[in-house]
Amino acid sequence: MKNLLLATLLTVFAFISCTRTPVNRYDVAGKQAKLPQEEAPHERNSLEWWYLTGNLKDTKTGQLYGVEYVFFHFSPNGKKDYQMVNFAVSDPQTQQFRYDYDYEKLPRPLLGKLPLRLSMTKKKQEWTLSGQEGSYHLQARMADHLGTAINLTTTPAKPILLHNGTGYDRNVAMTQVGYYTYPRLTTTGTIEVGGEQHEVTGELWYDRQWNCNMRGMKNIAWDWFSIQLDDPRDDLMLYNLTHSPSNTQLGGGSLFTADATNTHLDKEDFQVENLAYWTSPTSGQRYPAKWRVRVPSKGYDLLIEPLIPDQELRIHFYAIFNLYYWEGMCRVTGTHNGQPVHGTSYVEITNRKGKSEALKGEMVKAE
Repeated sequence: MKNLLLATLLTVFAFISCTRTPVNRYDVAGKQAKLPQEEAPHERNSLEWWYLTGNLKDTKTGQLYGVEYVFFHFSPNGKKDYQMVNFAVSDPQTQQFRYDYDYEKLPRPLLGKLPLRLSMTKKKQEWTLSGQEGSYHLQARMADHLGTAINLTTTPAKPILLHNGTGYDRNVAMTQVGYYTYPRLTTTGTIEVGGEQHEVTGELWYDRQWNCNMRGMKNIAWDWFSIQLDDPRDDLMLYNLTHSPSNTQLGGGSLFTADATNTHLDKEDFQVENLAYWTSPTSGQRYPAKWRVRVPSKGYDLLIEPLIPDQELRIHFYAIFNLYYWEGMCRVTGTHNGQPVHGTSYVEITNRKGKSEALKGEMVKAE
């Protein structure tokens, strides 16, 4: 759930389209997600996205690579459509993090059709996402980092996870946000890094959200975790929102067990403790860089650690605005009911400030 990041993006696009406040009159309200049609573009939606992240392994060497690949669709004023793509590859072997992005005004509104056929071209490099219901083809080559590319296909390894049990939930702006996940997409294909192609396999995490028009989001920090455990094959989605001036916190999430049992988690059901920090030499922002995650009632006590400290992205809009956020691949260790567990994670952190503005109550163990 990437609410703060995308709220900021939506604000920028509203500025570009000369709309003071983004509109949501074309958003789709509901109490139960209607599948599979919710996967199709929602016409003139204020903000929606198709979001894939995950850790993949070279089939020959066992080397790990991280992937983030996301299509955003905006209609800030209900008249003009925009699209944006973010694409990132993490290489822990060389500690290299490469990313690319682009955005454009579409010549016509996206239509609500399946299967998905989303595409964008930057400097003659085409980025595509096609398919539906967990079976996708992702193909992209970076324009700003030649020699970095993906060509991946997916199939679902677990059923759909409907967050809140219905696929609809309220965000901090008290609007109905649609949100479901495929937490395990079996993935095969190739990743090209530094001009060298690698056959890879693994499992991607897929988020689908819509109706994400946000307001009043100033001074709110956002931490989001997707966690995939190896044994048991349990999956967790957790998020924390912190209002910096008052240190007020909101949170929630879902537990999706190996047998596809879906449990909604309130903020009281889990704790996230920041154990270390990393300060970006580029933006000066200070991000948590190691976490202890506990879900006491379910027996989880987990440690999450980035495989690369610097997985910060800078999104530059014209000459007026830079958006920085951290999103990257992580390893998971810890215990479940006292037994050792391992796994992988992707973590997103937004709206962090410098050291002097660190949130009250956070524990600094390392820098």
